[in-house]
Amino acid sequence: MTLEMSDGFSIHTVLVEPADKPIGHIHILHGMAEHIGRYEEFAKYLAGIGYIVSGHDHRGHGKTAEMNGKPGYFGIEKGFDRVVQDAYEIIKTIREQHPSPRFILFGHSMGSFIARRYVQVHGSEVDLAILSGTGGNPGVMRIAATGIAHLSGKMNGYDNPDPLLNKLVFGGFNKSIDTPKTPFDWLSRDSDAVEKYMNDPNCGFISTTQFFIDLFEGLEKIHSDEEIRKIPQNLPILLISGNEDPVGDNGKGVLSVAKQYDKVGIVDVTLMLVEGGRHELLNEINHQHVFEYITDWIEKK
Repeated sequence: MTLEMSDGFSIHTVLVEPADKPIGHIHILHGMAEHIGRYEEFAKYLAGIGYIVSGHDHRGHGKTAEMNGKPGYFGIEKGFDRVVQDAYEIIKTIREQHPSPRFILFGHSMGSFIARRYVQVHGSEVDLAILSGTGGNPGVMRIAATGIAHLSGKMNGYDNPDPLLNKLVFGGFNKSIDTPKTPFDWLSRDSDAVEKYMNDPNCGFISTTQFFIDLFEGLEKIHSDEEIRKIPQNLPILLISGNEDPVGDNGKGVLSVAKQYDKVGIVDVTLMLVEGGRHELLNEINHQHVFEYITDWIEKK
Protein backbone atom coordinates (compact mmCIF):
# COMPACT_ATOMS: atom_id res chain seq x y z
CA MET A 1 0.00 0.00 0.00
CA THR A 2 1.02 3.62 -0.40
CA LEU A 3 0.79 6.25 2.34
CA GLU A 4 1.07 9.99 1.72
CA MET A 5 3.27 11.96 4.10
CA SER A 6 2.56 15.42 5.49
CA ASP A 7 4.73 16.96 2.74
CA GLY A 8 2.86 15.10 -0.02
CA PHE A 9 5.55 12.46 -0.58
CA SER A 10 4.35 8.90 -1.27
CA ILE A 11 5.85 6.04 0.75
CA HIS A 12 5.54 2.34 -0.10
CA THR A 13 4.34 0.56 3.03
CA VAL A 14 3.72 -3.10 3.84
CA LEU A 15 1.51 -4.74 6.47
CA VAL A 16 1.36 -8.39 7.54
CA GLU A 17 -1.38 -9.35 9.97
CA PRO A 18 -1.65 -12.40 12.23
CA ALA A 19 -4.46 -14.90 11.90
CA ASP A 20 -5.87 -14.05 15.34
CA LYS A 21 -6.05 -11.03 17.63
CA PRO A 22 -2.59 -9.41 17.68
CA ILE A 23 -0.36 -9.58 20.74
CA GLY A 24 1.64 -6.57 19.56
CA HIS A 25 2.83 -4.50 16.63
CA ILE A 26 6.39 -4.54 15.26
CA HIS A 27 7.51 -1.95 12.72
CA ILE A 28 10.68 -2.66 10.72
CA LEU A 29 13.09 0.03 9.51
CA HIS A 30 15.35 -1.38 6.79
CA GLY A 31 18.96 -0.50 6.06
CA MET A 32 20.82 1.52 3.48
CA ALA A 33 20.73 0.50 -0.19
CA GLU A 34 18.12 -2.22 0.35
CA HIS A 35 14.33 -2.38 0.83
CA ILE A 36 11.56 -3.69 3.08
CA GLY A 37 10.80 -6.65 0.79
CA ARG A 38 13.97 -8.35 2.05
CA TYR A 39 12.31 -8.77 5.48
CA GLU A 40 9.41 -10.90 4.24
CA GLU A 41 10.57 -14.13 5.95
CA PHE A 42 11.09 -12.37 9.28
CA ALA A 43 7.72 -10.60 8.98
CA LYS A 44 5.89 -13.85 8.27
CA TYR A 45 7.61 -15.50 11.23
CA LEU A 46 6.51 -12.67 13.53
CA ALA A 47 2.96 -12.66 12.17
CA GLY A 48 2.85 -16.42 12.66
CA ILE A 49 3.31 -16.02 16.40
CA GLY A 50 0.78 -13.22 16.72
CA TYR A 51 2.29 -9.86 15.78
CA ILE A 52 1.09 -7.21 13.36
CA VAL A 53 4.20 -6.43 11.28
CA SER A 54 4.63 -3.27 9.25
CA GLY A 55 7.47 -1.61 7.40
CA HIS A 56 8.19 0.75 4.56
CA ASP A 57 10.73 1.68 1.91
CA HIS A 58 12.52 4.84 3.02
CA ARG A 59 12.84 7.77 0.66
CA GLY A 60 15.41 6.94 -1.98
CA HIS A 61 14.88 3.20 -1.57
CA GLY A 62 12.89 0.39 -3.17
CA LYS A 63 9.40 1.05 -4.45
CA THR A 64 9.32 4.47 -2.80
CA ALA A 65 12.21 5.58 -5.02
CA GLU A 66 10.45 4.07 -8.03
CA MET A 67 7.30 6.12 -7.26
CA ASN A 68 8.94 9.43 -6.43
CA GLY A 69 12.58 10.29 -6.09
CA LYS A 70 15.85 8.60 -6.96
CA PRO A 71 17.89 5.81 -5.37
CA GLY A 72 20.07 6.93 -2.48
CA TYR A 73 18.53 10.39 -2.04
CA PHE A 74 16.43 11.53 0.91
CA GLY A 75 15.89 15.13 -0.18
CA ILE A 76 17.44 18.55 -0.60
CA GLU A 77 18.16 19.10 3.10
CA LYS A 78 17.50 17.66 6.57
CA GLY A 79 16.84 14.30 4.97
CA PHE A 80 17.61 12.25 8.09
CA ASP A 81 15.05 14.15 10.16
CA ARG A 82 12.53 13.71 7.35
CA VAL A 83 12.86 9.92 7.22
CA VAL A 84 12.42 9.81 11.01
CA GLN A 85 9.26 11.88 10.58
CA ASP A 86 8.10 9.52 7.82
CA ALA A 87 8.45 6.59 10.20
CA TYR A 88 6.45 8.43 12.86
CA GLU A 89 3.59 9.29 10.48
CA ILE A 90 3.42 5.76 9.05
CA ILE A 91 3.50 4.11 12.48
CA LYS A 92 0.87 6.50 13.81
CA THR A 93 -1.46 5.73 10.90
CA ILE A 94 -1.08 1.96 11.20
CA ARG A 95 -1.50 1.98 14.97
CA GLU A 96 -4.72 3.97 14.64
CA GLN A 97 -6.10 1.58 12.04
CA HIS A 98 -4.79 -1.62 13.67
CA PRO A 99 -4.59 -1.17 17.45
CA SER A 100 -2.59 -3.67 19.51
CA PRO A 101 -1.43 -3.97 23.14
CA ARG A 102 2.18 -2.87 22.63
CA PHE A 103 4.48 -1.34 20.04
CA ILE A 104 7.99 -2.56 19.20
CA LEU A 105 10.39 -0.71 16.92
CA PHE A 106 12.95 -2.78 14.98
CA GLY A 107 15.72 -1.09 13.02
CA HIS A 108 18.57 -2.67 11.06
CA SER A 109 21.82 -0.90 10.14
CA MET A 110 20.81 2.55 8.81
CA GLY A 111 17.35 1.63 10.07
CA SER A 112 18.86 1.23 13.53
CA PHE A 113 20.21 4.78 13.28
CA ILE A 114 16.73 5.99 12.35
CA ALA A 115 15.29 3.97 15.24
CA ARG A 116 17.82 5.45 17.66
CA ARG A 117 16.72 8.94 16.64
CA TYR A 118 13.07 7.88 16.78
CA VAL A 119 13.32 6.87 20.44
CA GLN A 120 15.04 10.18 21.18
CA VAL A 121 12.07 12.16 19.87
CA HIS A 122 9.15 9.71 20.23
CA GLY A 123 10.42 7.29 22.84
CA SER A 124 7.39 7.64 25.10
CA GLU A 125 5.31 5.93 22.37
CA VAL A 126 7.62 2.90 22.06
CA ASP A 127 7.38 -0.11 24.39
CA LEU A 128 10.52 -1.93 23.19
CA ALA A 129 13.33 -1.09 20.76
CA ILE A 130 15.49 -3.58 18.86
CA LEU A 131 18.64 -2.29 17.15
CA SER A 132 20.23 -4.74 14.73
CA GLY A 133 23.61 -4.21 13.09
CA THR A 134 24.12 -0.77 14.55
CA GLY A 135 27.42 1.10 14.82
CA GLY A 136 29.39 3.24 17.23
CA ASN A 137 30.38 6.87 17.10
CA PRO A 138 32.70 7.53 14.12
CA GLY A 139 33.93 10.71 15.85
CA VAL A 140 36.49 12.71 13.88
CA MET A 141 36.02 10.40 10.90
CA ARG A 142 32.46 11.67 10.57
CA ILE A 143 33.63 15.28 10.67
CA ALA A 144 36.28 14.63 8.04
CA ALA A 145 33.85 12.71 5.83
CA THR A 146 31.31 15.54 6.09
CA GLY A 147 33.93 17.99 4.85
CA ILE A 148 34.78 15.70 1.94
CA ALA A 149 31.08 15.33 1.15
CA HIS A 150 30.49 19.08 0.95
CA LEU A 151 33.54 19.49 -1.28
CA SER A 152 32.34 16.66 -3.49
CA GLY A 153 28.84 18.15 -3.66
CA LYS A 154 30.16 21.53 -4.77
CA MET A 155 32.28 19.90 -7.47
CA ASN A 156 29.96 17.19 -8.79
CA GLY A 157 26.47 18.04 -7.53
CA TYR A 158 24.79 16.99 -4.29
CA ASP A 159 22.14 14.78 -5.90
CA ASN A 160 24.52 12.57 -7.90
CA PRO A 161 25.86 9.16 -6.82
CA ASP A 162 29.13 9.51 -4.93
CA PRO A 163 31.53 6.58 -5.51
CA LEU A 164 34.26 8.19 -3.40
CA LEU A 165 32.13 8.50 -0.27
CA ASN A 166 30.72 5.04 -0.90
CA LYS A 167 34.26 3.66 -0.93
CA LEU A 168 35.21 5.61 2.19
CA VAL A 169 32.24 4.18 4.09
CA PHE A 170 32.18 0.60 2.78
CA GLY A 171 35.59 0.03 1.19
CA GLY A 172 37.19 -1.73 4.14
CA PHE A 173 34.29 -3.94 5.19
CA ASN A 174 35.61 -7.10 3.50
CA LYS A 175 39.14 -6.78 4.91
CA SER A 176 38.57 -9.07 7.89
CA ILE A 177 37.20 -11.88 5.68
CA ASP A 178 39.65 -14.48 4.39
CA THR A 179 39.49 -14.85 0.60
CA PRO A 180 36.14 -13.09 0.01
CA LYS A 181 34.36 -14.20 -3.14
CA THR A 182 32.28 -11.03 -3.64
CA PRO A 183 32.40 -7.36 -2.57
CA PHE A 184 29.47 -8.08 -0.23
CA ASP A 185 30.68 -11.12 1.72
CA TRP A 186 30.68 -8.92 4.84
CA LEU A 187 26.87 -9.05 4.80
CA SER A 188 26.47 -12.75 5.62
CA ARG A 189 28.16 -16.16 5.69
CA ASP A 190 25.23 -17.42 3.61
CA SER A 191 26.50 -17.24 0.01
CA ASP A 192 22.97 -17.61 -1.36
CA ALA A 193 21.79 -14.58 0.63
CA VAL A 194 24.75 -12.54 -0.64
CA GLU A 195 24.08 -13.60 -4.24
CA LYS A 196 20.40 -12.70 -3.88
CA TYR A 197 21.40 -9.24 -2.59
CA MET A 198 23.78 -8.72 -5.51
CA ASN A 199 21.13 -9.75 -8.05
CA ASP A 200 18.50 -7.44 -6.57
CA PRO A 201 18.30 -4.20 -8.62
CA ASN A 202 17.10 -2.34 -5.51
CA CYS A 203 20.16 -3.32 -3.46
CA GLY A 204 23.78 -2.27 -3.39
CA PHE A 205 23.42 0.97 -5.33
CA ILE A 206 25.71 3.96 -4.70
CA SER A 207 23.99 6.73 -2.77
CA THR A 208 24.17 10.45 -3.49
CA THR A 209 26.43 12.99 -1.85
CA GLN A 210 23.48 14.63 -0.09
CA PHE A 211 22.42 11.25 1.32
CA PHE A 212 25.82 10.84 2.97
CA ILE A 213 25.63 14.38 4.37
CA ASP A 214 22.19 13.60 5.80
CA LEU A 215 23.45 10.31 7.25
CA PHE A 216 26.45 11.98 8.88
CA GLU A 217 24.14 14.60 10.44
CA GLY A 218 21.99 11.79 11.79
CA LEU A 219 25.01 10.03 13.27
CA GLU A 220 25.95 13.21 15.11
CA LYS A 221 22.50 13.43 16.70
CA ILE A 222 22.18 9.81 17.77
CA HIS A 223 25.58 9.89 19.51
CA SER A 224 24.96 13.15 21.37
CA ASP A 225 24.68 12.63 25.16
CA GLU A 226 22.19 15.48 25.28
CA GLU A 227 19.93 13.81 22.71
CA ILE A 228 20.32 10.33 24.21
CA ARG A 229 19.09 11.69 27.54
CA LYS A 230 15.73 12.30 25.82
CA ILE A 231 15.19 8.52 25.56
CA PRO A 232 12.91 7.27 28.37
CA GLN A 233 15.25 5.79 30.98
CA ASN A 234 13.17 2.65 31.43
CA LEU A 235 12.75 1.84 27.71
CA PRO A 236 14.02 -1.74 27.14
CA ILE A 237 16.56 -1.75 24.30
CA LEU A 238 18.12 -4.78 22.59
CA LEU A 239 21.39 -4.28 20.74
CA ILE A 240 21.96 -7.35 18.57
CA SER A 241 24.85 -7.71 16.12
CA GLY A 242 27.31 -10.22 14.77
CA ASN A 243 30.70 -10.22 16.42
CA GLU A 244 32.17 -10.14 12.89
CA ASP A 245 30.03 -7.23 11.68
CA PRO A 246 32.29 -4.44 10.35
CA VAL A 247 29.52 -1.83 10.78
CA GLY A 248 29.71 -2.45 14.53
CA ASP A 249 33.52 -2.73 14.45
CA ASN A 250 33.26 -6.46 15.20
CA GLY A 251 31.25 -5.76 18.35
CA LYS A 252 33.39 -2.97 19.77
CA GLY A 253 31.23 -0.20 18.34
CA VAL A 254 28.05 -1.86 19.57
CA LEU A 255 29.56 -2.20 23.04
CA SER A 256 30.40 1.51 23.00
CA VAL A 257 26.72 2.28 22.26
CA ALA A 258 25.64 0.13 25.21
CA LYS A 259 28.14 1.88 27.48
CA GLN A 260 26.98 5.32 26.36
CA TYR A 261 23.34 4.43 27.00
CA ASP A 262 24.29 3.11 30.44
CA LYS A 263 26.30 6.25 31.19
CA VAL A 264 23.34 8.56 30.57
CA GLY A 265 21.02 6.45 32.72
CA ILE A 266 19.11 4.09 30.42
CA VAL A 267 18.56 1.18 32.78
CA ASP A 268 17.44 -1.74 30.57
CA VAL A 269 19.92 -2.37 27.75
CA THR A 270 20.63 -5.90 26.51
CA LEU A 271 23.70 -6.55 24.34
CA MET A 272 23.79 -9.71 22.21
CA LEU A 273 26.76 -10.44 19.97
CA VAL A 274 26.15 -13.49 17.78
CA GLU A 275 29.29 -15.60 17.43
CA GLY A 276 30.53 -15.63 13.84
CA GLY A 277 27.66 -13.42 12.66
CA ARG A 278 28.29 -10.78 10.04
CA HIS A 279 26.15 -7.74 9.27
CA GLU A 280 22.76 -9.17 8.28
CA LEU A 281 21.81 -11.49 11.11
CA LEU A 282 18.31 -11.96 9.66
CA ASN A 283 19.97 -13.43 6.56
CA GLU A 284 22.69 -15.42 8.33
CA ILE A 285 23.15 -19.19 8.23
CA ASN A 286 21.64 -19.36 11.73
CA HIS A 287 18.91 -16.79 11.14
CA GLN A 288 16.19 -18.97 12.64
CA HIS A 289 18.08 -18.92 15.94
CA VAL A 290 18.27 -15.12 15.66
CA PHE A 291 14.52 -14.90 15.03
CA GLU A 292 13.86 -16.97 18.15
CA TYR A 293 16.29 -15.02 20.32
CA ILE A 294 14.61 -11.74 19.35
CA THR A 295 11.10 -12.99 20.09
CA ASP A 296 12.23 -14.63 23.35
CA TRP A 297 13.69 -11.29 24.43
CA ILE A 298 10.43 -9.52 23.54
CA GLU A 299 8.39 -11.98 25.56
CA LYS A 300 10.68 -11.68 28.58
CA LYS A 301 10.16 -7.91 28.54
